[in-house]
Amino acid sequence: MPSETAGADLGRHLIRYSGHAPFSPEVVVRAAGTSVFTESGRELLDFTSGQMSAILGHSHPAIVSTVREQVAHLDHLHSGMLSRPVVELARRLAGTVPEPLEKALLLTTGAEANEAAVRMAKLVTGRHEIVSFARSWHGMTQAAANATYSAGRKGYGPAAPGNFALPVPDRYRPSVVDADGELDWRRQLDLGFEMIDAQSVGSLAACLVEPILSSGGVVELPPGYLAALADKCRERGMLLILDEAQTGLCRTGDWYAFEHEGVVPDILVLSKTLGAGLPLAAVLTSAEIEQRAHERGFLFFTTHVNDPLPAAVGNTVLDVLVRDRLDERARQLGTALREGLDKLAARHDVVGDVRGRGLLLGMELVGDQVLGEGGADRLGAAVTRRCFELGLHMNIVQLPGMGGIFRIAPPLTASDEEIARGVAVLDRALADAAGDL
Repeated sequence: MPSETAGADLGRHLIRYSGHAPFSPEVVVRAAGTSVFTESGRELLDFTSGQMSAILGHSHPAIVSTVREQVAHLDHLHSGMLSRPVVELARRLAGTVPEPLEKALLLTTGAEANEAAVRMAKLVTGRHEIVSFARSWHGMTQAAANATYSAGRKGYGPAAPGNFALPVPDRYRPSVVDADGELDWRRQLDLGFEMIDAQSVGSLAACLVEPILSSGGVVELPPGYLAALADKCRERGMLLILDEAQTGLCRTGDWYAFEHEGVVPDILVLSKTLGAGLPLAAVLTSAEIEQRAHERGFLFFTTHVNDPLPAAVGNTVLDVLVRDRLDERARQLGTALREGLDKLAARHDVVGDVRGRGLLLGMELVGDQVLGEGGADRLGAAVTRRCFELGLHMNIVQLPGMGGIFRIAPPLTASDEEIARGVAVLDRALADAAGDL
C-alpha cells in the first residue's frame, strides 16, 4: 500500500481523541534519550518526556535489555498467578515509601489505578462521596473522570453522584486573599469544606488530589496545605489518596512529592513515571486498609493486573533511579532549568509566572495583558508551533479564563547541554511568536 505523507492524510483512519487539539504534523519513527526523530529526518528535543512519563528518556539501554529478556521468558499470565518480577516490585516499592504503605497492586495506567484506589476507599469506608481539586485530571475512565474537573465533563451525560470540587490554592491567581493581597489558602480550604459539608449526604469517602497539579496548571500546593487537607480528611473519616502519576519517582527532586511536606497518604497512586513510558501503575496502601478491603471482598480483577513484563520494567526503573541518583540529578537539572526560565520571564513581558519543583515546571503566559483578549491562547499556540519548527516539543495547557501554561518536564537523564538548548529555543520562540502577533 502507498505510504501516507500528506499531513491531512495522516489521521484519516484515526478517531480524534484530544478534543480540538490536532495530531502532531509529523510521524515519529524513532526516539532515543531526550530526542524524538521524524520521518522527514528532523530531531525534536522532548521536553514532555513523552506523555510526561519517560523519566529515563527514550529507549534507555537498561529498559531495552529488560524488555528483550523478559518478553522472551515470561510476558503475561492469568491474573490469579504470581511471578517473581511482581513479587519483587511490590516489595521494593514498599521499601521506597514511609510506613505504613506496604501493600501494592500493579496495574497499567493512571486512570485504572485511580479507579482501583477510589473503589477501595469506597469499600473500606462504606461511603461513596469523592473530593478533588477544581482543576484536577485523574483520568478518563468512570471514577477517575468523575473526579476530573479540568476538562471532559460536558456532553457525556450526568456524572456519578457525590463528586465535589475543591478550590485550587493557586498563589499566582488567588481566589481568596489576605490583607496583603496574597493567597489565604487556610480560609479558602475552610470555605471549600464548608461548601462540601453543606452538599454532602454524610457519605464522604475520600479526597483524591495531586501534590502538584499538572494538567491543572503546574500548581504547587502551598507549604502546610497538604497537612491541613489531611486534617480535614481525618476529621470527617475520609481517606487521603495522593495521585503521583507525574510527581512520583524522583521527578520533583524527592522520591515522592508528598515527602516534601511530611504527609503520608492513606493510599498512594503511581503510574506514568513507574513504567518510564511503558504502561505500568501501582496502588500502595497500608496492611490495615488492605485487610479491611479484603474482608469486604475487594474486587479489581483485570486482564493485565500484576503482569510480569511491565513489573520487570518497573524493577529496572528502580534500579536506574537508585544507581544514578536521579533524585539528586532532578534537583540539579531543575535548578538550572528554573534559572533559565526565570531569565526568560525577566526578558519577555508575556511570561507572567514560573513555578513548580524539580523537573516539573510551569511557565504561564499572560498575553491578554499585552496582546488583548484571547492573546494568551493565540500566543501559546504560536509559541508551541515555533518551538516545534525550531526542534523542541512542548506541551501547553489552556484552561478557561487563564493564559497558556507550558508544562515543562524533560527526562531526568537529560544533559546540561540539552536543558540549555531547550531554554534557548524557547527564548527564540517567544520572541518570534510575540513579534508575529
